[in-house]
Amino acid sequence: MVKSLDSFDFAAIPKLNKMKVLELARCEWIERRENVIALGPSGTRKTHVALGLGLAACQKGLSVGFTTAAALVSEMMEARDERRLLRFQKQMAAYQLLIIDELGFVPLSKTGAELLFELISQRYERGATLITSNLPFDEWTETLGSERLTGALLDRITHHVNILEMNGESYRLAQSRARKAG
Repeated sequence: MVKSLDSFDFAAIPKLNKMKVLELARCEWIERRENVIALGPSGTRKTHVALGLGLAACQKGLSVGFTTAAALVSEMMEARDERRLLRFQKQMAAYQLLIIDELGFVPLSKTGAELLFELISQRYERGATLITSNLPFDEWTETLGSERLTGALLDRITHHVNILEMNGESYRLAQSRARKAG
């Protein structure tokens, strides 16, 4: 589903810096090959912001890819097994903006984490990457499995980064409560 920032309720996540998000929607960070990481609990509309920034990039004629972390890793493992990993990695590296949603939602296998690290390394300073995660950085090792790999991945992804802290109540939970109360 295509979601724009025009339909985003900034009041629902009061700690989110609206001006920063609107600045990011100008897409200059993509042209500078910087990254964005949106962190916050489930339901705080990280994916909506990611899709909105992706749509803004598309409207400016930039190439954008969107996938979940689990689907990306699954596709990379399948590509490796079918001896087409290099071609797949080149395809992912070619996007001016690659959005990786839900990192941390599902723990990755050792091989999966290594493949994700390899892709992030290939994109480092060559393309912008936007990652959403429900985990703070200090818990990424739980998903990636190795402190050393996590440290190296974070070193690359946070070198040129804009961090969006999206802490607040779950938007879906709040809507559900409102429907039940109404």
